Amino acid sequence: MSQHVVVSPHEDEPPGLHRVANAPPRRSWRTWLIGRPLATADAPHQTIGKTVGLAVFASDALSSTAYATQEILLILAGAGVAALVYGFPISIAIVVLMAIVTISYQQTIHAYPDGGGAYIVARDNLGELPAQIAGAALLTDYILTVAVSISSGVAQLVSAYPSLQIWRVEVAVILVLFVMVINLRGVKESGIAFAIPSYFFIAMMYLTVGIGFVRLLVGELGTVVDPPPLEIEEVASVSLFLLLHAFSSGTAALTGIEAISNGVTAFREPRSRNAAITLVWMALILATLFLGISYLAGEIRALPSEEETVISQVARTALGGRNLLYLAVIGATALILVMAANTAFAGFPRLGALQAADGFLPRQLTYQGSRLVYSRGIISLAVFACILIIIFRASVSGLIPLYAIGVFLSFTLSQAGMARRWWKIGHMAPGAVVQERGSVLAYESGWHTKMAINAFGAVCTAIVMLIFAVTKFTGGAWIVLILLPVLVFIFEMIHRHYRRLAQQLTLRDYRAPTRIRRHRVIMPISGVHQGTLAALRYARSLSDDVTAVHISIDPEREMALRRRWATWGDGTRLVILDSPYRLMLEPLLEYIEEIAASQEANEVLTIVVPRFVPRGWWQNALHAQTAVWLRFALMFRPGIVITDVPYLVHETEMEER
Repeated sequence: MSQHVVVSPHEDEPPGLHRVANAPPRRSWRTWLIGRPLATADAPHQTIGKTVGLAVFASDALSSTAYATQEILLILAGAGVAALVYGFPISIAIVVLMAIVTISYQQTIHAYPDGGGAYIVARDNLGELPAQIAGAALLTDYILTVAVSISSGVAQLVSAYPSLQIWRVEVAVILVLFVMVINLRGVKESGIAFAIPSYFFIAMMYLTVGIGFVRLLVGELGTVVDPPPLEIEEVASVSLFLLLHAFSSGTAALTGIEAISNGVTAFREPRSRNAAITLVWMALILATLFLGISYLAGEIRALPSEEETVISQVARTALGGRNLLYLAVIGATALILVMAANTAFAGFPRLGALQAADGFLPRQLTYQGSRLVYSRGIISLAVFACILIIIFRASVSGLIPLYAIGVFLSFTLSQAGMARRWWKIGHMAPGAVVQERGSVLAYESGWHTKMAINAFGAVCTAIVMLIFAVTKFTGGAWIVLILLPVLVFIFEMIHRHYRRLAQQLTLRDYRAPTRIRRHRVIMPISGVHQGTLAALRYARSLSDDVTAVHISIDPEREMALRRRWATWGDGTRLVILDSPYRLMLEPLLEYIEEIAASQEANEVLTIVVPRFVPRGWWQNALHAQTAVWLRFALMFRPGIVITDVPYLVHETEMEER
């Protein structure tokens, strides 16, 4: 292994040697599973273009066309079959809202080229508390995105193959783990892997909608043959509350729109322009497919059901039955719904890393794995999503009420933050530049119009959020309304810990204590052997004040140990602690506490523990692991250092002897 040593060439630079290690990571089962490790220098080559970016960040939004129409009809069906005619007008209203949100997020992408979306916008313009609310809402949304999209994908499979009904939870969990592994391989590889299914879905859906409209125009479309039963416990009247309820359910079509603004840094340069174009592509595809499916669903009189999805009814009616083309549509839909989870796997780790960097989540989330992705965030997302799927039995209708509150809360905070940003820009002097944490502020003409667009968008999404909270409250939305404050409280507790830790570790006004005056060493021993003597040599290198301690539960064994220590102990003090109750750790801890209680100022007590290191990892369970238990017991005791001295056991040599 070669190493390069670089010495600072300038005298005014801080002292130190810069060494570059060329040793590659060792190959293991993870190399086979997620690919060879990537160097930091490979990061620029892992960015993606617009075509792959659409597959990575738009699959969630595009997949919502598979269930958004059904969720609208499911609510309207409560007022009877006649109320289903309101499905298309409600879809138009949702598309108008989609256009407003898309325009607003376009401005966010250009204003914040380093990504971050609602979290960064709220942090820089509204303050830390709104930022943490936005972060909690988005993280919750990403978890629900995985659970809902995977569950919906399984529902499509069940529509085509009803025998899978009893295995829907197990299939959903396996699919979550599959998407997790693909994402652990890196953004570029996951994007390429998911690009084909995403574009296959788009092609099949346009083909289905196109054929459906052609058959409608020539009068050959007809209605659904053998529609699933419509289960209504009690027929309600068509009311404003019912229509608003259906509208709020259909706004699931907007989920995922914010993902591109969160992941701008994943795009190639010019990344803001590429991300903005991808956002427009996504919005146009989503709007046309959503409206087309909603219109055809009304024309063929599709009925919402858990037994057969609306997409399945539209496909088999437009395509003339359960033929090969129909199976291709259902397969493509199931694939895109599974792939939709990829959007969350791209957004959740990035957002988690941003919040962790600010000290509101564990710092470990900022570490990139061997494939230059935030692997800890990816694994965390998979675990949380699997828990939700198991709890709700992979039911889309059970998960949807939890879904869109967080989405629209983040929409509202993001657009309110952008409106505030334009207001600040408008009150700057021409030519002035202000560097904020997430972006650069400079005066721009036309700021009034941009502020008005974002303010109007904030009002609209806030109204939708309130409608959703009221209409879905008893259906499960109350869980999210409780969960979000709890998450914000947890964020604040984590941040408070990091802040206090920084205050305690700061070198500002720090006065170094005097040197250690006395170093006492205690070495627990269970026997006298080569491992004990290796630890003794190390202990005596630290201090001349070394005490070996043996816990005695067997007088004969104690006597044998004392004889061997007299020969091999090199005059080191030996203390025998009788243990009438045959306890091992407690008498030792009591003795250590007694010695520690008499510690003087600037005195350090070190516990040196001999530790066997067998060749096989499983053989560690055959040894007492005293050092580990001592660390747990004395972790919060100042002035005590615990050191284990490993001794490698060569079993082949022992057998030969």
